[in-house]
Amino acid sequence: MSPVAVTAVDSCSGPNLKAFHDVLPVDPCIAGTLPGEDVYDGDDSDDTLDSEHGDLPSLTSNGRAGKERCENGVFQSSRWTDTESSTNPHCNVSVNGHPSTVENGNKKFPDPLSSLDISAQSDTNGENGIFILGRNMQYDCLSITEPEIDDESTGDKEAYMASVLARYRRMLVDRTRYHLGYPYNLDFDYGALAQLQHFSINNLGDPFIESNYGVHSRQFEVGVLDWFARLWEIEKEDYWGYITNCGTEGNLHGILLGREVLPDGVLYASCESHYSVFKAARMYRMDVVKVDTLVSGEIDCADLKRKLEERKDKPAILNVNIGTTVKGAVDDLDLVIATLRETGFTEERFFIHCDGALFGLMMPFVQKAPKVTFKKPIGSVSVSGHKFVGCPMPCGVQITRMEHINALSRNVEYLASRDATIMGSRNGHAPIFLWYTLNRKGYRGFQKEVQRCLRNAHYLKERLREAGFGVMLNVLSSTVVFERPQEEAFVRKWQLACQGDIAHAVVMPSVTVQKLDTFVDELIESRARCFKDGQVIVPCIANVIGEENCACTQHRQH
Repeated sequence: MSPVAVTAVDSCSGPNLKAFHDVLPVDPCIAGTLPGEDVYDGDDSDDTLDSEHGDLPSLTSNGRAGKERCENGVFQSSRWTDTESSTNPHCNVSVNGHPSTVENGNKKFPDPLSSLDISAQSDTNGENGIFILGRNMQYDCLSITEPEIDDESTGDKEAYMASVLARYRRMLVDRTRYHLGYPYNLDFDYGALAQLQHFSINNLGDPFIESNYGVHSRQFEVGVLDWFARLWEIEKEDYWGYITNCGTEGNLHGILLGREVLPDGVLYASCESHYSVFKAARMYRMDVVKVDTLVSGEIDCADLKRKLEERKDKPAILNVNIGTTVKGAVDDLDLVIATLRETGFTEERFFIHCDGALFGLMMPFVQKAPKVTFKKPIGSVSVSGHKFVGCPMPCGVQITRMEHINALSRNVEYLASRDATIMGSRNGHAPIFLWYTLNRKGYRGFQKEVQRCLRNAHYLKERLREAGFGVMLNVLSSTVVFERPQEEAFVRKWQLACQGDIAHAVVMPSVTVQKLDTFVDELIESRARCFKDGQVIVPCIANVIGEENCACTQHRQH
């Protein structure tokens, strides 16, 4: 499809965006996400369900699937309350907010996966864009119902649960197809590990110390830790680490280490750091100073220096971003260290934690990229395992210096071990998945994937720029930042992460050029629907992504 012609007008105002919860998302396994689009049925084999298994009908916008439109550049919505139900004899779909049912024999069970409550919930405080706890869940829960007395003989409950799970799998297939806004690599095959799902594998305590609990995977965990220790250039005898349950836990652990090593230290973090960094400050009751950032999202070391000088009497604990959440910006580690030294902070008076959730694993394979290494005076590094690696469950890796861990480690008689982790019980399956992938790909395999991701990210940036969108891509990043789409239905369909007037797409190994082409073509169509007269208003986002990247009339002329 050829790009829609863009006519820039003399306006640099940002887009008029509706609140996320003003328009109720329709379950993608039930209806098309955008007007006139049929639901994706998965592939033509085992992902396609028929009526015998309780399949849902494909309702399009013609079938009242929650019409969305743009008028004069402003996103609008119309809500339907038609009470017609499906003709599918196995699935009664109610569209007025009441749970539908799945019939198995003579039994009827509530089926929340097919519930369509299209009456949007309004803000109780009258302000758009405010999330109210407990008031933004748009789907009914999968409630628990007790088995009937005769269920062992009829098998009705088993059939019902099988139907729900099959339909849930179909939804996952669809959502995976349109996954672009979050940094998860969905390209993995762990069929060989299915044989381990029947075991409760728990890596209690210190990974390097045997405990009383024998069903563990510490041998895999230590192998993974050794691999990352080599990557970040620290000797076996000099490091300590463990497999965390997520990237946030890595940040919580790294900042806690800094607090324990420097009890009266002040935490410094850029304003574009991940929210878990500021969560850690609240949890540990630490003084925290937010540092300004450059337009790229990188920490502003000039502002860092000013703020360090104001608090020279206290040690400094710094969070350094190896890829910020929204813009994928990489803080200049060498410049941060130089700034500390110029301000009079010696190495014993500062602790640096490197949050490398996504790019901590990509950076070592980018030519001429600054190195994250323990040969520099850093205290810890964390990375997520479910992002670039592609582990199917949230997990991460945290590495620190052995000399620091004694500040946290305590004997636990109950375990016959020591513990210095944040969590007690830890997922013993995650290290096996990581070990399996690292063995399959190795350094060379990751290098190829990094190069492909960067190449495809540049391709996406150029396609968006040619189509007249404001777009930014940092040099070391695969996170493409662009103006926020005005159709919230489009945002939901592609699962885009948005902040203010911008959105981003994270190009991961599972994102192909074909998928990017489909995304851009649909984005162009979405924008065209918002401007029926063809006079596209290009918003000014220069203050967020820089004048050279903005496509509004004022900045495109320069």
